[in-house]
Amino acid sequence: MVEMVTAMGRLGTESAFEVLARANKLSAEGRDIINLGIGQPDFKTPDHIVEAAAKALRDGHHGYTPANGIVECREAVAADIMARRGVTIDPDQIMIVPGGKVTMFFAILMFGEPGTEIIYPNPGFPIYESVINFTGAKPVPMALHEMNNFSFSADEVLELITPATRLLIINSPANPTGGYVPREEMDKLAAGLEEHPHVAIMSDEIYDRMLYDGREHVSMLEYESLSDRLILLNGWSKTYAMTGWRMGYGVWPKGMIELATRFSINCHSCVNAAVQFAGIAALTGPQDAVDAMVAAFDERRRVIMRELNQIAGFSCVEPAGAFYAFPNISETGISARELQDRLLNEAGVALIAGTSFGVQGEGYVRFSYANSTENILIAIERIKASL
Repeated sequence: MVEMVTAMGRLGTESAFEVLARANKLSAEGRDIINLGIGQPDFKTPDHIVEAAAKALRDGHHGYTPANGIVECREAVAADIMARRGVTIDPDQIMIVPGGKVTMFFAILMFGEPGTEIIYPNPGFPIYESVINFTGAKPVPMALHEMNNFSFSADEVLELITPATRLLIINSPANPTGGYVPREEMDKLAAGLEEHPHVAIMSDEIYDRMLYDGREHVSMLEYESLSDRLILLNGWSKTYAMTGWRMGYGVWPKGMIELATRFSINCHSCVNAAVQFAGIAALTGPQDAVDAMVAAFDERRRVIMRELNQIAGFSCVEPAGAFYAFPNISETGISARELQDRLLNEAGVALIAGTSFGVQGEGYVRFSYANSTENILIAIERIKASL
């Protein structure tokens, strides 16, 4: 057998897809499974977006596109950022990529190597730590605490920075916790980072349109003092229910965009041509479907938070954004992984162990409320019966 390269042994995975595969297998065997594990909207992509892609195909857009994306798509992204954030971005700084993960993969590869350190949220999206380990860099966890509603403390983050730190990853609103970083902490972090010019920042803002109770998204793009070392990650997957379309974008500093383009050429050449026209239609067309979806998520958020807090041994702080609840299950006396497996096998409810998102996730599980209220209520009753 061919010996595996050492770096490959350090590459992790995303447990949500493993649980999805197991849930689908049980469904194929005739089991009734309610999936509250996978992080994707249960809504259809709006019709006008689908039609834009179909029209692009009918119009003959079947070939390669520029590695950084067609100019019309990049201009649409720049216009959307100006409209929502009041920040002017040169379309030439925008990289259209096949999904949000690509931006984080490129950013971590760009800065990670043995002898360097990368700070990342924990519990956090598992691919952060996976790719950091792959590069040989040292992953430095930024602990997110339930008592802070899973926001970070800017002072604690800044204390983690050393001369070896090369990249800081932040994510608000956050997966898996639904946490949100308020403006005062972002302001404090941005001011503190001015004292550490050797540290680049990757801000994962893929859930920026999914905030509740009047909260407003704070984008790192707003801090001009960081613009020469800030990488923004965003895309269409969550906002427009386009997870399977694989459409994301990165905003890169002018000094890094050429390197990001070189990554794209080496990796995937370019993004599907017709999909980019769908992306333009999403950003420039009606937004009522987005508003309706977020309103539905808000209603489900209230339901699942109320119901989870009625399960013996569970307690759940209010998620401020995204579509995840992250209840504390430590009083059940059951480990996160054991509870995940038990509820899938015995109760027919798929959810994700908090340890899938880092060691700080022990004692928690992640529920995705991107499912109907009816299914959420049935799932909760099954969990109560199982426990």
